[in-house]
Amino acid sequence: MKKTITALFLLAIINCSFAQNSAIGKSITGIQIGFLGTNVYNETRLSNEIALRSQFGLNAGIFGGSIYDKTGFILYPEISIEPKWYYNVKERVQKNKNIKNNGANYYSVNIQYSPNWFEISNYNDLEVYNTLAIIPTWGFRRNFLENFNYEFKIGLGYGISYRDSENVNNEKGAIMDLGFKVGYDF
Repeated sequence: MKKTITALFLLAIINCSFAQNSAIGKSITGIQIGFLGTNVYNETRLSNEIALRSQFGLNAGIFGGSIYDKTGFILYPEISIEPKWYYNVKERVQKNKNIKNNGANYYSVNIQYSPNWFEISNYNDLEVYNTLAIIPTWGFRRNFLENFNYEFKIGLGYGISYRDSENVNNEKGAIMDLGFKVGYDF
């Protein structure tokens, strides 16, 4: 009888040690790289399903056409804050799916600011205007191997570019956010 109780006790301990918590991670810092940019980010848990993501990144752009005599590229900085609601964390835990490092689906509001600090381009006369955008998004984040992740998101929002010149009007309009990035969590 003692052997049976001891065996059941050990199985219970092992089972508890492998069970997932149904909350997102407390704080995750990492880097992600996509086709048109890279960023360094931190996600801080605010509740069991809500996190605040802050990030600094370099966005990339590719352009060409009749205005330019060759194809060009540009890199410019972006800062963003994004509250995220990971709405299916509990369901993923119930189905024994991996939620490590916030591996779940989410809704968010991405608040982006692209400052006119610098541009890296093969053209000297390009300028990035100060741009502020608010973009509601839907996305998902999944993990593979030990600390690697991939994330897809899509959103449509509103943005405004602030021009420095007095003769040029500010531009306002719809902004689409479509991204797929692969990253590493530290």
